[in-house]
Amino acid sequence: MRNADVLRFARDAAAGYPLRTSLSVLAMAIGVAAVVVLTALGDGARRYVVDQFSALGSNLVIVLPGRSATGGFSPANAVTTTPRDLTVDDAFALSRLPSVRRVAPLTAGTSEINANGRLRETVVAGTSSTYLDIRSFKMAQGAFLPVADWNRGAPVAVIGSKIKEEIFGAAPAVGELIRLGDRRLRIIGVLKSVGQGLGMNTDEVVFVPVNVAQSMFNSNTLFRVLIEARSRDQIEGVKAEVAAVLKARHGGEEDITVITQDAVLATFDKLLRALTAAVAGIAAISLAVAGILVMNVMLVAVTQRTSEIGLLMALGARGATIRDAFMAEAAMLSVVGALTGYGLGLFGAFVLRQMYPVFPAYPPNWAVIAALVTALSTGLLFGIMPARRAARLDPVQALMKH
Repeated sequence: MRNADVLRFARDAAAGYPLRTSLSVLAMAIGVAAVVVLTALGDGARRYVVDQFSALGSNLVIVLPGRSATGGFSPANAVTTTPRDLTVDDAFALSRLPSVRRVAPLTAGTSEINANGRLRETVVAGTSSTYLDIRSFKMAQGAFLPVADWNRGAPVAVIGSKIKEEIFGAAPAVGELIRLGDRRLRIIGVLKSVGQGLGMNTDEVVFVPVNVAQSMFNSNTLFRVLIEARSRDQIEGVKAEVAAVLKARHGGEEDITVITQDAVLATFDKLLRALTAAVAGIAAISLAVAGILVMNVMLVAVTQRTSEIGLLMALGARGATIRDAFMAEAAMLSVVGALTGYGLGLFGAFVLRQMYPVFPAYPPNWAVIAALVTALSTGLLFGIMPARRAARLDPVQALMKH
């Protein structure tokens, strides 16, 4: 038999039992689709976290009050009690380090904003003019906080885009007066929409000078100090210098936590890559199950087509030809199932992206290739035994079972 005849034999054999063939293809498709969708979820989570931290700015070092054993970036660190508070003077001292480009003190709280006859609760962030450049934000209207002494704050405010839309609508907001708690402030700028980032929606934040925020909340403690190193190579040096300076200023106490953007990114990236690989491994088990189903289908096919095999062998077909025909059928089932599963997996990932637009659920290339190769190799591997069994049939005995 020629190769074309072998393939035609395999195709006709598969088409002759549509229900059995469909179930085999479906099992293989489900396995491949599971790998594609689950790895898209895992890799999407990794990309989302990386994008969120990258949005903080570049070459970033973050100082938090309180000593944390893990150095984790979590809200719990914000309320850690410390022997000595992190202050504006501490932040100013850090700005004089030679390897530091910019420093932005940050304090935060909530307050009511009252303007244009509307009232709502909002997050108030006290910071400095340098915060805009460190976070790489853009202005939609006006300007950001003015360059000024951090211990003397002008009664001005910069509002997020959603605050502007809810309170002022289409009317210009720059120059308007607002009441923030018990203080009257003038709006000097509106930020371009940034969206959700690390648990805080910047579009719903009001930015004021750090001194004004500390007076409003009657607190001298900073929530964070954001530091931008002059280059990526200097990040670790800045981390060590910051720790040394603040230890000296705090009477020898190591009562702050210094984390770097790269360190957090590397940790999350490693963790989520491992999680994606583990999830892919779990999903791949279904491919092994599908392969066993293919083997069972082929064994049944050998039994049902014994007389046909005997006739072919009586007409001169060699055992190797019979084996190749059954292997071709197993490969055909595996290929069709793998491609169907790939299409279903891509559709599932597309649905996820439509449901959660901020979540980049794209399957990684390695997972797609691994799923397709595993599906094909599994089908062939489990097809070997039925194919060999068919090839070893005695033609006389096979014909007698007709």
